[in-house]
Amino acid sequence: MTPALNADLLLRAYAAGIFPMADSADDPELFWVDPELRGVLPLDRFHLSKRLARTVRSNHFKVRCDSNFAATIRGCAESTEQRPKTWINQEILTLYTALNRQGFAHSVECWRGDVLVGGLYGVALGGAFFGESMFSRERDASKVALAHLVAMLRGGGYTLLDVQFVTPHLKRFGAVEIPRADYHQRLATALQRKTHFAGGLDGVAVVVNLQSSTLTS
Repeated sequence: MTPALNADLLLRAYAAGIFPMADSADDPELFWVDPELRGVLPLDRFHLSKRLARTVRSNHFKVRCDSNFAATIRGCAESTEQRPKTWINQEILTLYTALNRQGFAHSVECWRGDVLVGGLYGVALGGAFFGESMFSRERDASKVALAHLVAMLRGGGYTLLDVQFVTPHLKRFGAVEIPRADYHQRLATALQRKTHFAGGLDGVAVVVNLQSSTLTS
């Protein structure tokens, strides 16, 4: 069980390579996680399929950053048929919303008009971005958000995209597992970097960025 958490303690935990989770949305308790094998998505090896490249290039969704962080994290916390159980409880919602107000947590959002249809959120420290969760209410919305995120991180000087655990879904984009010691070394190096997190890329610019040195199929 964690001690009483606040935004400052949470940032120190990320800098040390650990993060909190809950067993379920209804469980008020949090616990620390430091996986023996850590999931990372190498920014120079993002796998952009031809179909996803077409979707991103078409600007099918309006992609924004941090325009409604609270709605994005609530979307990630929703139960779905594919994901009936979520680890995002009320304390997670409160803590990460506070980090967003301080400029450390960010959301990448896909909008259809005035409706939020997908997105993701995570924490940025130095040259590391710690991806937390994503959701879709329309086909490909979270994938488009992820493609925009990777392009933004590459353009902003980031070197580490931490995805915590490798799922079959993330493996399709190039996510791999690395040993804990290797992860901590990469994290220590990334934390020393000066970076900027800024959106504003249109779909064509995102695809050009990603295809400059990544795999396509």
